[in-house]
Amino acid sequence: MAGVFHATTARPRLPLVLACLSPTTRKLHVTRPAATTMDEASASAPGAKKTTTVFVAGSTGKTGKRVVAKLLERGFGVVAGTTDVGRARASLPQDPNLQLVRADVTEGADKLVEAVRGVDAVVCATGFRRSFDPFAPWKVDNLGTVNLVEACRKAGVTRFVLVSSILVNGAAMGQLLNPAYIVLNLFGLVLVAKLQAEKYIRGSGINYTIVRPGGLTEQPPIGNIVMEPEDTLYEGSISRDQVAEVTVEALLCPEESSYKVVEIVTRADAPSRPLKDRFASIKQK
Repeated sequence: MAGVFHATTARPRLPLVLACLSPTTRKLHVTRPAATTMDEASASAPGAKKTTTVFVAGSTGKTGKRVVAKLLERGFGVVAGTTDVGRARASLPQDPNLQLVRADVTEGADKLVEAVRGVDAVVCATGFRRSFDPFAPWKVDNLGTVNLVEACRKAGVTRFVLVSSILVNGAAMGQLLNPAYIVLNLFGLVLVAKLQAEKYIRGSGINYTIVRPGGLTEQPPIGNIVMEPEDTLYEGSISRDQVAEVTVEALLCPEESSYKVVEIVTRADAPSRPLKDRFASIKQK
């Protein structure tokens, strides 16, 4: 979501980095604490990867907060970007491996650099809020994502996962008259904005995974996940919980998910299959 980057008073023991705000300099500094119990467990588990730290933009959104919870559940340290720190404290898990920062992706890459410096990956789950500003979707879903990618490039962060949407390329798919494509674009051409952000990511050189979910639901998961290549799905829905699951899995299996755009919905008759295998079945373009 939107906001200006400042560190909060919370100082979690993140596995790789801690960003804390000095009251005298008002600048972000990076410290490296001793290994946590979670670090030690992950390092000692056979075949396990060391716990990494992930910055989540849009962490208090309906999908973003689920991504944060799932990351913590899977042993990641999380730096959660939010426009409202108070709301974040109330809605996000109380966890020593969670750090809250106030963030505004619309204010430019330079203000984001120190916040993402030292993390291992960034998840962008931002989305504009309905307002009287007709340019809000463009500012958040396009330019905000671009700012975040540029901040990653400047800070040396090489892994980026974007939560986008099916039908972003609806015009090229022959779906101009699809009711979902029409309705969503009524809100400031949000699908067009998301598509432009995707194009920027793909040309940036960063290691990306773009996850395009269908219609988002608040209900618990019903049915199994269907994953298809880009510009394939034009209808269907999926629980936000499952979107978070796919997003986190992309970080856990980079060999199968890197440089790919995947579209996901759920279907009652879909077979159950490991997400790693589903990612592997999608060919890079």
